[in-house]
Amino acid sequence: MENKMSWIVHDAEDYKGQPADRTKTGGWTRAARILSIEMVERLATMGIAVNLVTYLTGTMHLPSSVSANIVTDFMGTAFLLCLLGGFVADSFLGRYRTIAIFSVVQAVGTFILAISTAIPNLRPPACHKDVNGANICKQASGAQMSILYISLYCISIGTGGLKSSVSGFGSDQFDDKDEKEGRQMAFFFSRFFFIISLGTLLAVTVLVWVQDEVGRSWGYGICSAAMFVAVFLFLTGTKQYRYKRCVGSPITHIVEVVAGAMRKRKLDLSQDPSLLYEDAPDGVGICHTDQFRCLDKAAIVADGDFEGNGGSKPNPWRLSTVTRVEEVKMMIRLLPIWATTIMFWTIYAQMITFSVEQATTMDRSIGSFQIPSGSLTVFFVSAILITLAVYDRFIIPICRKFFGKPGFANLQQMGIGLVLSVLGMVAASFVEKKRLSIAHEHKGASPLPITVFYLVPQFFLIGSGEGFIYTGQLDFFITQSPKGMKTMSTGLFLTTLSFGFFISSLLVAIVKNVTGGRDGQGWLADSINNGRLDYFYALLAIMSSVNFILFLISAIWYKPVRPNPAKDIDGDEKC
Repeated sequence: MENKMSWIVHDAEDYKGQPADRTKTGGWTRAARILSIEMVERLATMGIAVNLVTYLTGTMHLPSSVSANIVTDFMGTAFLLCLLGGFVADSFLGRYRTIAIFSVVQAVGTFILAISTAIPNLRPPACHKDVNGANICKQASGAQMSILYISLYCISIGTGGLKSSVSGFGSDQFDDKDEKEGRQMAFFFSRFFFIISLGTLLAVTVLVWVQDEVGRSWGYGICSAAMFVAVFLFLTGTKQYRYKRCVGSPITHIVEVVAGAMRKRKLDLSQDPSLLYEDAPDGVGICHTDQFRCLDKAAIVADGDFEGNGGSKPNPWRLSTVTRVEEVKMMIRLLPIWATTIMFWTIYAQMITFSVEQATTMDRSIGSFQIPSGSLTVFFVSAILITLAVYDRFIIPICRKFFGKPGFANLQQMGIGLVLSVLGMVAASFVEKKRLSIAHEHKGASPLPITVFYLVPQFFLIGSGEGFIYTGQLDFFITQSPKGMKTMSTGLFLTTLSFGFFISSLLVAIVKNVTGGRDGQGWLADSINNGRLDYFYALLAIMSSVNFILFLISAIWYKPVRPNPAKDIDGDEKC
């Protein structure tokens, strides 16, 4: 009987709802299936995103600024929906069902996109020359764009639901209370970002080449087929996964604290925090803090707080524990860091939009081989992988030897990423200035007599920056959030990507309107050879420098919250 109990994972269930048997469920075999669906999601999403701007400008005949905004809106929506996906998973479906349903939605979206590129009536006719030799290009109609939008936003919905749950469901396959499985879980997280990068690498090399050299419908069709195969493999593990019960939405808990504080806003708050309501045992709760004291009123015990629950438990909409209040405070403290890391992803958006457009105008040949313009992001992904390898093999051992620390702290990693993004935009501005000078000297030349490898520094700097900031953000938002709010905190982290893309779209629209002049061209002209993209990059470098200063202020202000330890013999808390 004792031996049998050792096989049980007490906080997990099998597919029948019974306590999970560690010998038959979970572990690396099942986690590998979950990692595979995440890799294919990256393969599909990035395989579409990195080369979509060339399809919109070259085949759908849209202006460059409009095309760039369509791509950033598409990616922004995908990451914004991670919050919705997390809410649905926590409150209703659970992580397994959320992954299964939303991955099918994404697969259907990629299938519709493949069909839309294969049927001639769903795209405008090719450009032709008039009697004067000028190109005449008809833009895509509203109906043609509608089909494209349906496919793209099906993919966005699928990505949002899938990404919100896949890392959490993968970690559910390990028991952190077991020493062996705890080490396996740490390995799972360390390889999670590597798998994402590997999927992106395959997307920007193999898939982009297929799209450009074989056909868009083939490239997108491969994405769709790969997604359906990944869903099938994921479902085959249904009987072998470990499942965690839905514990309710953390959004509800936050609203309860705010509602309780609002209800008691006129009550006097004691200076003694021990008078506030707490039911967590010593060593389990969170220390009281003096920040945002207005929320402490939700923990003041008042008449009627225990009505409606038999008098044994408080009404959560009237009375919250100190720990629950502090959890809300913890989430509020994350917001300044959250806000000041958004700018990095605004700069990242340029790497899959305007930088790809730059590449289309430049000499991309290596001997007889022509590099697809979308594949230039291979330098971006390579920079991420090189950065992670250098960090693991060199920086971490050096920090351990000389400073006794396992590498840079998460806030330091984010700061390094922001600095590299500034340098990337400075490099991009100088390179674009050179490219424009050559474009003016050789008007009408295609491609321009300037090698595409001039773009490598900006791709490498931003890619290396992502290697630091993504891992720093992931660690920060998971470790510095309450246990019951980690799914929402992960979604909050992913919304920095979303808002970064949306801000990019907003900036493009503002710059287009402000600098357009009478001819409507300005810095972001319909053809980048007629604009001043170098000025736009310089503007982003200045904005990112200001943002970095704000980040430093936020990082200095931020104070991590420690758990509430047990009391000393004398009864004094160690907080």
